[in-house]
Amino acid sequence: MSTDSQKLPFSDELHHRARRHAPGGVHSNVRLAGPKVFIDYAKGAWLYSVDGQSYVDYLIGQGPNFLGHAPDYVLDAVDQASRRGLLYGGQHELEVQASELLCETLGWPEMVRFGVSGTESVQAALRVARAATGRTKVIRFEGHYHGWLDNVLTAPHDGAWGTASAGQLESHLDDFIVLPWNDEDMVASVFEHRGDTIAAVVMEPIMINTGVIEPNPGYLQSVRELCTSHGAVLIFDEVISGFRLGLGGAAERYGVTPDLATYGKAMAGGWPVSALAGRADMMERIGTGEVNHAGTFNGSVMAMAATAATLKQLRQRPPYADIDSHGTSLMDGLRKLGEAHGVPLRVEGLPAAFHMSFGDADVTDFRSLQRLDLSRYAEFAEELVRHGIWVAPRGIWYVSASHGSVELDAALTRFEKTLTDWG
Repeated sequence: MSTDSQKLPFSDELHHRARRHAPGGVHSNVRLAGPKVFIDYAKGAWLYSVDGQSYVDYLIGQGPNFLGHAPDYVLDAVDQASRRGLLYGGQHELEVQASELLCETLGWPEMVRFGVSGTESVQAALRVARAATGRTKVIRFEGHYHGWLDNVLTAPHDGAWGTASAGQLESHLDDFIVLPWNDEDMVASVFEHRGDTIAAVVMEPIMINTGVIEPNPGYLQSVRELCTSHGAVLIFDEVISGFRLGLGGAAERYGVTPDLATYGKAMAGGWPVSALAGRADMMERIGTGEVNHAGTFNGSVMAMAATAATLKQLRQRPPYADIDSHGTSLMDGLRKLGEAHGVPLRVEGLPAAFHMSFGDADVTDFRSLQRLDLSRYAEFAEELVRHGIWVAPRGIWYVSASHGSVELDAALTRFEKTLTDWG
């Protein structure tokens, strides 16, 4: 059912009520700019609003619903496990199963520590890296997202990178050296002049959060070699890319092994859980108590059941070929519709996650991404939602294991209707 009529009385009423007690009517600022549509339920690759509209979903909960919404095998596993208790304040077998499955599936890590959010697992990685090296400085990159806490949240200001929020302390960013991504010479220069102060390099190995930009050939290998030669820790933030790009994530795809990596999103079938994985000599610093990492809900019964069920599903019935086929067909179809309507549509990235915008530019980093008309796309995304395609204003499209031919037809039909009405 198309939503172009935009008769949303129940959503409007709920939004009005929500604003009375929740700032902005939402519980994550990411959703402040999103559609004020309230969802009744979701299944597979579809969302259904309280007003009866359907949306073919290419946001997938900002990425976590990699298997689709409400996969039965994950829900059944969580339900069965949780009936024996939700939170023990002690260890249980599902923690062991999930740990074994994660390390075996990824292939390279020796140990893992589970958390609840990607933000906290990144903080744990940084703490371990500083403990392991005795250093404080961290190299990071423009446009890469590592959470919303004071010491990692950044925004551009007249060519420099600083705080992104009122109340955020500028001093908390002092230990970060922010560089353009995909420029190995700049990384090498920093190491040459300040190598004995660098504890870690942290990055999204593929910059999915902002533009879905792949690393240049040889870039990750070069940074890996620089970290090794200078005794710094290489941290991959694979909260988005992990398990989405393949069973081994970006590390496997690009053939570069980090020292530590963080995971979330696609790992647990939509359940809120994250992980820090890495080399045993570093991870053991947590196990000895030298590095503190705590959390009441870490390793909860539900989270471990969801993680184990999801990883078993990905191993036994890998969806990657089907996702690649769907994403490729979708990207090709969207480009053709843009050409047919004379719209300068740019669709680039990977079949499992790609970026849409307006304009034409050779994009290799955050700066070159700004040459595109991103604000125009944000407006266009609102129209896509009105016509029944659920997408993010920042241009990222996620493909899940539940997207098939029905969803492809619906997406292209609704996309063409949007272009016709919008033009």
